[in-house]
Amino acid sequence: MEKSIQKLDLRPGGASSLLQINDLKNSPGPVKKELRIATKQAVGLLQDNYPELVAKNIFINVPFWYYALNALLSPFLTQRTKSKFVVARPAKVTETLLKYIPAQEIPSQYGGFKRDNDTEFSSEDCAVSELILRAGSTGTIQIDAAEADNTLVWDLTVLGWEVNYKEEFVPTDEGSYTIIVQKRKKIGSNNEGPIRNTFRSNEPGKVVLTIENTSSKKKRVLYRYKAKKCSTF
Repeated sequence: MEKSIQKLDLRPGGASSLLQINDLKNSPGPVKKELRIATKQAVGLLQDNYPELVAKNIFINVPFWYYALNALLSPFLTQRTKSKFVVARPAKVTETLLKYIPAQEIPSQYGGFKRDNDTEFSSEDCAVSELILRAGSTGTIQIDAAEADNTLVWDLTVLGWEVNYKEEFVPTDEGSYTIIVQKRKKIGSNNEGPIRNTFRSNEPGKVVLTIENTSSKKKRVLYRYKAKKCSTF
């Protein structure tokens, strides 16, 4: 908390508040007396010392026992503090975080595109795009390689997954053969993390990503890509 506060910039236009993410996956249950005491102390610390600095406190991978514990702690919370709490069940983690954080800033283990020591993408790279797939529909994303000797890099995630997915390189020259980059595969709803892949093109063409929505619900597809000229020696 203290390290995060040191990064705040309280001048006009600066970052003046915090957004906390609390991952309760594999956390001990409420039978642990130490957990109840620590949680109550943490809530008191936030209310007494950082009432205006924490904009949202997001709890993800919330187990069933959390709701019982929350009912016990609720009388100790002010209405203002309660309004800052956001709870996300395991199946809704990425969807919830996207309401408050850009996809490129959400860690990959939570369905976003942020990776530690990422050498492919930086904060200055292209923004994340979105594709909406209706139930039972198929969508494609095309990544152009206008020149030979380009390396294409892409990230892709589907909220809730339950899709069929494949990747192909289609050459511009009709006399060349289509290359299968990733064979068609089914990705279930329990898939964790986004897809990242690369392809080096030896001739002009395009990479085509195909996503088939096999579920009865609408799906959001988030993606980004870039092309890099290969180094020659």
